[in-house]
Parts: sequence; C-alpha cells; structure tokens
Amino acid sequence: RMNGFSPTFTEAMCLGASLSLSGVFYYLYKRSRLIVKKLENAPHISIDGNLEELLKVTPGACLQYAVVEGTVKPVDEPLTSCFSKDISGVLQRFTIVEHRLIWSSISRTWRDSERILHQRVNMVPFVLLGLDEAAVKVQSPLQAAGRYTEVINEKFHQSTLGFGELVGFFLSGEKSKGVLEIEEMLKVGTTLIGIGELTLDTDGTVTLRPPSDNSPYFLSLTDFENLQNEIHNIAGFWKVLAVVSALAGTAVLFWAGLRFYRILKDRWEQEAMNREFVRMQAEATRLHAERANVEGFEEGDNNQMGNVCVICLSQPRDCILLNCAHVCCCFACFRALPQRTCPICRQNIARVLPFYLP
Repeated sequence: RMNGFSPTFTEAMCLGASLSLSGVFYYLYKRSRLIVKKLENAPHISIDGNLEELLKVTPGACLQYAVVEGTVKPVDEPLTSCFSKDISGVLQRFTIVEHRLIWSSISRTWRDSERILHQRVNMVPFVLLGLDEAAVKVQSPLQAAGRYTEVINEKFHQSTLGFGELVGFFLSGEKSKGVLEIEEMLKVGTTLIGIGELTLDTDGTVTLRPPSDNSPYFLSLTDFENLQNEIHNIAGFWKVLAVVSALAGTAVLFWAGLRFYRILKDRWEQEAMNREFVRMQAEATRLHAERANVEGFEEGDNNQMGNVCVICLSQPRDCILLNCAHVCCCFACFRALPQRTCPICRQNIARVLPFYLP
C-alpha cells in the first residue's frame, strides 16, 4: 500500500499468475534448450565392429551421451500382433479408450472426452543391429521419450444403448459413444535411433541405457534431424509462452502504475485547489472587511441563517461550483464529496471558487 493506493484483487491475481506462468514457461524453455544443446554435442556412433574397441579405450568404458542407429532385432522370440499374424515386434502396447460426450453447462454444448479403461504393454529384449552383425542391446525402452511405436490396428466399438439408458445419460450429463481399441508395436526390422548412454558390460555386450546424469533418453522412428527440429520447436513454443506471459504481467503493472499516477494527479490537483481556495478566500475576506469599514454595515444573523450549507446544515456556504455556478455547500463538505458532482444538479465540478455573501 502506497499513499492510500492498493492494487485490486484482480490486478494482484493477474500479476501473480503472470509471474508464476512466466517462471514455469521459462524453466521449460531452458530445459528444452539444454536438450537441444546436448543433442547438438552428442557424437554419432556407428554400430560396427569398431564400437567395442572404441568403448574399451574410453574412460570407464562408457560414452555418457551418444547417438546410434540400427535395425530392431529381438533377442528371443518376437511378439505377434493380436490382429495380424504376419506382423511381429519387440514391444507391444494395447490400449482401450472410452469416448464419451459430456454436457457443458457453460457453453451449453456436448464436448468429447476420453478415458483410458485399460492398457497393457508386452516387451521382449531386443538389440539394434548394425554393420558386421554388431549389435547394441537396448535397456529400459519404456523410459525413453520419443515416438518409437507404430499403430498396427484401430477398431472402434460403438455403444448400443436402450431408451432407458439414453434418458439416464441425458439426466446425468454423460453419454458413452463407444470404446476404441488401439494396438501399437515396435516392429522387427524397423530402423530406430537411440540416444543415451553407451556402456560396455563385462561380458562384452554394448548396451544403450538411460543416462546416469539424468539427461533425456530417446528412442525414435524419425531421423535425428527431425527429432532435433521437434525439440527445437518445443523450445520455441515455451519461449513464446514465457514472453506472452511476461508481457501480460507488464501490462498489469503498467495499468496499476497508470491508476496510481491518476490517483496522485487527482490528489495534487485537489491540494492545489485547496491552496488556491484558501488564498482566494483570504483575499475575499480582506476585501469584504475593507468594504464594511468604508460602508459601515455589519452582517446580520438573518443572512447567516439563509446561507447554511445544504449538506452539513451548520456552516455557511462559502464556495461556488463551476461550471453549473451553484452556491450550495461549504468548502469542507465539498472536499468530503465522494464524487466531484454538484449536490443540486449532479453536473461534474470542474472548478471551485470562494464565495462570500455580504
């Protein structure tokens, strides 16, 4: 609170939300930019006969962050698709999603909603096969980010509802459209990019695993350049949101500052008006005294009784309100007016002058 000024609840809420969102968006932007930098500096390692020798001469037999590319091959028997026996893979994700219509009382429309009813993941160990039958074992693929499965089958089962069920759904505001079965697979023979920590185990197996320094772990069907562009676009998106949120906060601060300036300006104008009124009142009193001495008359009580302020009913009227020119109140009551409008005609008061009734 500054000199009687305090921000409104809306201004405080908007400013707080802007600062919070700007901080969150900036953090996400910096994290995305850090991932982009790591990808730019990550070495591209070929899966061939020289990979094992390279890791042997590397300190700790480990490359903390590297990019490899190879063909997916199962270590044991592969998985078979539930809908096509000709498709085999090393990772299978089966999902059942319920689609519903939910009534929105705000927009007065039905909106789509999805809910996962069931999800099952099957996986067998697999490697990325390179040149010369060299292979890199992929560890913990479910912890990896990126798109590394393909949709093999989608089937929608529409709900069949009776009249009573329809009435119940409309009364409850929810209506089931049906369920969607989705099968995804990482197929055998797919070219896959892996980005993570490369290590040489004691048995001579080269393994790709999540980085020990918590760097992002990626498996992707797209090429490295497209993956890099996707993360770069994500970083740009968070940057735009951070800038927009910061600009919104700046606008709130500007509005609050403008309102504070207007309050100060009104106060300065009021103080200047008070000083001018006191000066002019003193001048009018002096002139009235001189006139009384010259003409030799005295003020009567009758004039005082007819000149009472219409607001306090105790002090004499001593100011004239412009531009309406009404003489109806004392200066103390004028300063106490909640709004600068004339008590008689409700016109805006542009200026006030002292008034002295002879």
